[in-house]
This record gives sequence, structure tokens and C-alpha cells, in this order.
Amino acid sequence: MADAGGEKRSMSETGAPALDARTAALVRVAVAVARGKAPELEMRFAAARDARVPGLWIEELLLQSMLVVGYPLALVAFGTWRGLGAPIVGDGAGAGAGAEDLAHADWEAWAERGAVVCREVYGRAYHKLLLNLRALHPALEDLVLVDAYGKVIGRPGLDLKRRELCTVATTAVLGTAEQLHSHLRGALNTGASGEEIEAVLRLIGEDLDADQRRVAEEQWLDVKRRKL
Repeated sequence: MADAGGEKRSMSETGAPALDARTAALVRVAVAVARGKAPELEMRFAAARDARVPGLWIEELLLQSMLVVGYPLALVAFGTWRGLGAPIVGDGAGAGAGAEDLAHADWEAWAERGAVVCREVYGRAYHKLLLNLRALHPALEDLVLVDAYGKVIGRPGLDLKRRELCTVATTAVLGTAEQLHSHLRGALNTGASGEEIEAVLRLIGEDLDADQRRVAEEQWLDVKRRKL
């Protein structure tokens, strides 16, 4: 199906539009990043290009992936992406197009933006998150707010709702139940509908084993009981 702008959208079980084609392709790239297989990454990068996913979206997803899957898998994905001839967007490349330079002198600006973005994702659970981080290690609050949310997730170039939908896909593949639960809520908090989240879970279903599917279904059911 195509929307008013001619963009194809995946269908929900009720036949209503759920994910637009570019978001669906980006989500499938996020899954491939978590799995770390170069041939699969190549196919999904190619599919994303066919769906006209902006290169900047992919760049931002890969930067964000360092926070979710770790540097080793994110670097595999970056290497595969560059191996396909993808140019660097932003950060000294002179391409701009919504990318942001990381050479930022104002630490307080990162902290302020990080707090705003993290609060938007976690909603009423934000202050509980801070308490939990402080209990785990004194450095974690600044690392999460300033480095993760201020410097990376708060970057322009990819909207927060799509970032959260991709994180839902990634944490489902990783099988990290608590983080999946948090980002299912985060997707809702940043504007995703229940239909869009369920479309993501259906889309990635073939990438999950039975246990991962069970965990994803259980976490989403719990979030719906609490939130919807």
C-alpha cells in the first residue's frame, strides 16, 4: 500500500497501514547489526537503499548501535556499510544534511540535551532509572545521560521514534528482556502507536528464535497491560 506521498507501508493485521517502507527497512538493518553477519548486512543495506532510506538515517542508526550492541558489532556494520561505497555523512565530511559535529565544547549542553531526551524516552520511569544507575555505579549516570543520550541518541538526523523502534528490534534479537521492556515503553513514549510496535515485532519474527519470540511477546504483553 502507498500513502498520500506515494510511500509504501507495511500492513497491520487489520489491514491498516503500520510501518512505512523506509522505517521497516531501517528496522531490518538494526536486526542485522545485532546479528553481525556481513552477508546479511549487505543484503539489508541494499534493501534499505532500494526503499530509499536516507543515508543519514543509516549512519545515525550505526552510531546508536554502539550503545546497544557494543563496539565490535557496530564496527562490523560500519565496515560493511563503507565497503558498499557509502560515503561518510557529516562530522567533518562537509556533507551536513542534518548530521552533527561531535566536536562540541560545551559539556553542559550535552548533559542538558541528554536529560531532555532520556526523560522523553523513559517518561515517568526517568527518575527511577537515575536511581538505578547511581546504585550500580556513580559514573553511569553521566555516561548514560551525557554520552549516550546527549551525544548520540539526541543527535539530529534520525527522529527519536524511529530510533526507539530500531532499539526494540535490536534488544529483541539480543534477548535482553528488561531493556526490551524499557524500549517498548520508550517507543510508545516517543510517539509510536501500538500497531507500529506490533508491526516491528512481526517484521523481525523470522529473525528470532523461539525463546526470543517468547520473551518479546511476554514483554510487549506486560507493557500493554501497564500502558495501553
